[in-house]
Amino acid sequence: MSAELSPAAAELLRESRVARLGTADRAGQPLVVPVCYVFDGHACFSAIDAKPKRVAPRALRRVRNIADNPQVSLVVDRYDEDWSQLRWVIVQGRADILSEGPERATAVDLLRAKYPQYRAMGLDRDIAIVIRISPERTTYWSWKS
Repeated sequence: MSAELSPAAAELLRESRVARLGTADRAGQPLVVPVCYVFDGHACFSAIDAKPKRVAPRALRRVRNIADNPQVSLVVDRYDEDWSQLRWVIVQGRADILSEGPERATAVDLLRAKYPQYRAMGLDRDIAIVIRISPERTTYWSWKS
């Protein structure tokens, strides 16, 4: 990974269950969507899963945006009514669409291990579309830091 990641930021990325993925189209129009993801210590991965969608997976706006503009941001945060527990990490980097190969299969295996819902819905390592986010810059904040 080219971006420095503190142990606290890495822990938050490993343990959190949901993130917000920010993409932008060629003209800069932003889109932010919640995603399930996994962090393997080097990159973050999110799958386009089998939940019902209005369009085909490759026609989803986030996928089209990444094709037009691969620079993305991923935000993982922890909210608590006790504000001394607040923390977040922002991962800025390049997104790539993985539609084949061993890295995609490994990412699907990691996602299935983290989320039992993916095992139940049959996220398939041979056909899933996976977004890989390669960090170029990370920012971490906590109330205590």
